[in-house]
This record gives sequence, C-alpha cells and structure tokens, in this order.
Amino acid sequence: MKPENAFDADHLNRRWRPALMAFFLRRVRNPSEAEDLAQEVFVRMLKRGEDAAPDAYIFQIAQNLLVDGVRKNRVRDRYKEWVGTEVDRDLDEFDPHRLAEGREQLALLTQALGELPERTRTIFILYRVENMSQDAIGTAFGISSSAVKHHVAKAMALLIRKMRDAR
Repeated sequence: MKPENAFDADHLNRRWRPALMAFFLRRVRNPSEAEDLAQEVFVRMLKRGEDAAPDAYIFQIAQNLLVDGVRKNRVRDRYKEWVGTEVDRDLDEFDPHRLAEGREQLALLTQALGELPERTRTIFILYRVENMSQDAIGTAFGISSSAVKHHVAKAMALLIRKMRDAR
C-alpha cells in the first residue's frame, strides 16, 4: 500500500473535491462547469509539484480560475457584440434576386446617363461620383457654380424619370 501524499491525485480528489465543488457551485451555479473548474484546480496543483502545501493556495487557484473565466467571458461578449454589429451593418444576405435586380438598375442608369448631353453627363459624374465641388467644376468648365447646379439638376431629373419609367 502506497503512502498518502498531499499531491497524490486520489488524495486531492477525496480531500478537496467536496469543498471545491461547493465553492464553485455557489459562484457559477452550473454543476458541469463547477466540475470542470475543480478538475482544473487539481491539474494546476499537480503541475506545481510537492514544493508547497495545498491548504495554502488551493482556494487561491480556484479564485484565480473564476477571475480568468470572467475575463474570458467579457472578451467573448465584446467580440460577439462587435461581430453582431459588423454583420448587421447595412449588409444583406446574398440574394441572387436582389443581385440581378441591382444589375438591371445599374444597366438602366448607365443607359440613362448615355442619353444625357456629354457636357451635362460629365458635370453630373464629376459632382455626384467624383465628389468635386460645384465651384471647382465651374472653374474647370469656365461656367458659374449656378450653371453647374443647373446641369446637375437637369441630369437628376432625367435619371429619376428614366428609372421610374423602367419600373
């Protein structure tokens, strides 16, 4: 018969499991999680070896495991929250029907742009797509910013009418 050793796994289990289970169950209220935490305490104690008495630090290890668990849960919760907001941020699920509809609308818009006079089309694209200011466009074309505004309004009116008629 072998002598009982403070770091023998069977001895640790008999001596400390009931106290550790009670300790963890009061805090986590989940028997399987409490069991996992108690097992982790034993693993850590056995890794430490025989250089210290378990009475001195067994509940410190248990408390540290709880604190680590809380930290991990916070990180996971933040990540889930971040992923949730990233996924929900104006993104639709891939839908072939919406994709086809979008392509049709883009083709209609391109066709309607092609029907505009070249100068009006260029001014509209510089203003709405390239985000140039009306003053900069007016300077480039040698016209006033109100003339630029007139070309943009003319283009918008035609594009809106063409897109409505296509429906």
